[in-house]
Parts: sequence; C-alpha cells; structure tokens
Amino acid sequence: METRTIKRALISVSDKTGLAEFATALEARGIEIVSTGGTAKLLRDAGLNVIDVSDVTRVPEMMDGRVKTLHPKIHGGLLAVRGNPEHERALQEQAIPPIDLVVVNLYPFEEAVARGADFTAAIENIDIGGPALIRAGAKNHTSVTVVTDPADYALVLGEMAAHGGATTLALRKALAAKAYARTGAYDAAIAAWFAHTLGERAPERRVIAGRLAQELRYGENPHQWAAFYQSGEARPGVATATQAQGKELSYNNLNDTDAAYELVAEFDPAASAAVAIIKHANPCGVALGKSLAEAYMKALACDPVSAFGGIVALNRPLDAEAAHEIVKIFTEVIIAPDASDEARALIAEKKNLRLLLAHALPDPKAEGLTFRSLSGGFLVQSRDNAVVSPAELKVVTRRKPSEAELADLLFAFTVAKHVKSNAIVYARGGATVGIGAGQMSRIDAARMAAWKAEDVARARGLSASLTEGSVAASDAFFPFPDGLQAIAQAGATAVIQPGGAMRDADVIAAADRLGLAMVFTGMRHFRH
Repeated sequence: METRTIKRALISVSDKTGLAEFATALEARGIEIVSTGGTAKLLRDAGLNVIDVSDVTRVPEMMDGRVKTLHPKIHGGLLAVRGNPEHERALQEQAIPPIDLVVVNLYPFEEAVARGADFTAAIENIDIGGPALIRAGAKNHTSVTVVTDPADYALVLGEMAAHGGATTLALRKALAAKAYARTGAYDAAIAAWFAHTLGERAPERRVIAGRLAQELRYGENPHQWAAFYQSGEARPGVATATQAQGKELSYNNLNDTDAAYELVAEFDPAASAAVAIIKHANPCGVALGKSLAEAYMKALACDPVSAFGGIVALNRPLDAEAAHEIVKIFTEVIIAPDASDEARALIAEKKNLRLLLAHALPDPKAEGLTFRSLSGGFLVQSRDNAVVSPAELKVVTRRKPSEAELADLLFAFTVAKHVKSNAIVYARGGATVGIGAGQMSRIDAARMAAWKAEDVARARGLSASLTEGSVAASDAFFPFPDGLQAIAQAGATAVIQPGGAMRDADVIAAADRLGLAMVFTGMRHFRH
C-alpha cells in the first residue's frame, strides 16, 4: 500500500456541489489550494485562503477564460514523477511546486446540448483545460489523486483521515480509471453532437458512453453478470423512471419493460387508454379502451396464461380501478406515466411488485439510434419511428375494408411493429386476439396465433375462436399465398401487410378468392 501525502491541491470545477465543505476540510489539514475564476471566488467567499492560478503561472487568464491552466507551471506540477531525479531537477530549476490533488469537473456540454444550445453556445461549453488537467493527473496517479465527481469527496477525505493526510495507490488507481472514463464519455458526447450537427449518419468512428445506473444481480441467466447504464438520452422510459416500490429490477425486467413501454406509447392517451402486457420482450396482449381497466381486461383476455408473470405498461396514469384488476394475477412490473395515491396503495399490498413511474411517454415518431453487439463490433441503425397513416394505405383487393376493419388493421399493424419476426397479429375491436411471434416461417406465425386463440376460446367455453371475425397484420410481406390462406382459415376478414413480394399478384388473387379485404402499407417492420 503506497500512500502519498497531499500538500497542494488544484481545484477548478463547474459543478460546485459540496465544494466549500470539501475545501474547508482540505485547508484544515494545512493543504495549499490553487484555484481559478468562479471556483476561487466561491472558496474565498467561504473564508478560505486561495492562490490564483495566474499567480502561479505569472500569466493572466485570457481569451474569455479559454486559457488559464494550460501552462508548464501547472502541468509540470501534475506530471512530474516523484522520485525521478530528472523530473525532480526540472521542478527545482523551473520553480514548479508539485500538485498532489487535482479536483476538476467539466463544462456542462451534455447539459447545454440537451437544453437545445445553438452551435456557438455548444462550442463554448466544450472544456479544454479541464480534460487536460484530469488526464495529466490520472496519468501520474502514482503520485497524484484526481477527483472528477463530487460524490467522491467523502471517500477521499475518509482515506486522508485514515492515513494521516495521504491517499492509497489503490484509491488513486480507481479514481484515475474513473477520470479517464469521464473524459472519454465527454469526448464521445462531443463527437456524437458534431456528427449529428454535420448530418453524418455513419461517422468514421463512433463511441458509445454510459453512466452506471445499477449493478444487476445477473444477466439473462444466473451465470451471466450484468449492469444497466444510462446513455443520457432524455427519452422517457425505464432509464428515466422512478421506482415507486418493489424488488430490485433484473436484466430481463428492464429489457421487457422497455419493450412494453415503447409499444404502449404508440397509442395517444388523449384518444384512448392503452395497455400492453409483455413476456420475453413480446406482447401477449395489447388493447385499447375507454378506461385503463377496460383496456387491461381486453389485453389479458388475449392470452391470460402467458400474461402470468408479465410486464404491464399503460399509456395513462395508473388509477385504482386498473390497479385492482392488475394485482389479481402475478405481475413482475407495472410501468405508467404516473399513478394515483389510491392505485399506489393497492399496489403496495404486493410488496414485490415493481411500480415504475416514467413521468411521460416516449414519442414514437422521434428520431434516435439503436445498437446491437456482434462479435468484434456492433450494428447501429435509426430507431423504427415510422407510423403508417390511413392515407398511406393501398387497397389491393376487390373488397375494401370497412371502417371498423380499417381501425383494427392499423391497430394490429402497430402492434406487429413490436413483435419479434416473423410476426402475425390478429385483432378485433381494438384488442389483440392472437399473436404469433418469432417464427421462422410466416405461415407458422399465422397458425400459432390462431392455435393460441382457439385454446383461449376453448378455456372460456366459447363456441368460436377469438380470431373469428378478426383482422390480421403481418410485419412483412407474404412470399406465398399459404400464409394468407391460414389467416382466412382462422376466420379473419381483412389483412394488412407491407407488400412488395415477387408473388404479390398470387397473394392478391388468393385474397380475392377468399373474400378478404387487403391493404398494403409499403413499409416493413422486421424486429429481431
């Protein structure tokens, strides 16, 4: 355990949280403090003795503060290797006092961009001297303690108290690693902003950065480790939600809840209540209703067996009526924009049930990026933010869909966008009645959804399948008429699909023979 006593500190921060208390504790240990600009003023106002950087460098701050600490008198004091004769001689010859502690956090570039700063303002929020100080101190961590996060002030003071004013090498290494991660994330944010500003969809280099939100118990399976990182994107959802109650969220909880909330956000809460029930990132029931309770009961009716242990997402604040129904079966997570006090009280009776309040809905039409890792790389694509309107539909059969069929077709196609391919969704009356997900062939997806609907109808003592009189949506085109024939056999009366197959003419002819109405969207929604 190699300790280094701190005798001199350089402090220059944008985030001044807890700084006066931290610096006061440093001064109480006899540590000399060097500082800049607004940081120096705050410390003096707190009654502390501060040396201005310009008194060290003998050069005034200039160019609107752009040049303050970029000077050998500062960086020599940070980078000199203690015990190295040549370095020690250079310090003595140039009268450079060593710096043992550097406390720096950066201009708030990310926050400025998030607030909508224009190009000039964003550029002015790019820190130059700060990253240079951080990287210098981190490189020389054998001698220098570098602090970039106010949350670490107490940790540093604790070590100093335990080691007579010194820090251990183990702590300095940990703080150096954190420092490089911070400057790396900062540069990544700047590079991403520049690429976006310049309209570069695929810049030569792309860096992904995140901040640890939660270490998870394990990954998809108990033998895999996992963690949840926040990207800083302000999109409402699991990353921005407040957990009002319940057990710690797992990897699968987070993944499924994100899928559920993105789906339910497709439906305007001002037009209707919407509920999605998700299992393994696929919907097992989605419905619209006049109330959340009505929408939930309709969604649950699609596949009540699969809904057990699922995720429930709502597009409106959770109310007591809906909460009363949801808690009747085992549910892992509920996510909603908010919840009433009465609803919270009902949910609280299920202490393990996780309730997430996201405070808003994500915009399904907003631009964004999605990522997927591959061996040796990763894929980047724009978010599937396409929404089909009635005006974009092309009726390709002799029979046109009725107004009711058209509404259900658009609803089913919206749900199919969020079902793993190959996907077939049957819907009737603003509710799914059969979902076939993740099949290798489209005809199997159609048959699976119909088979599940028959099972549910049989369990409820109904004389006809739930798919009787429904409509069907396909996430991609039908390569052959057989998938369409399976849909007709299930009792569906209308179909929505992208179109674009080589055998579209054969598929259309089959639809006409079967008396189906069919519309093309011209848009595919594969999801893998």
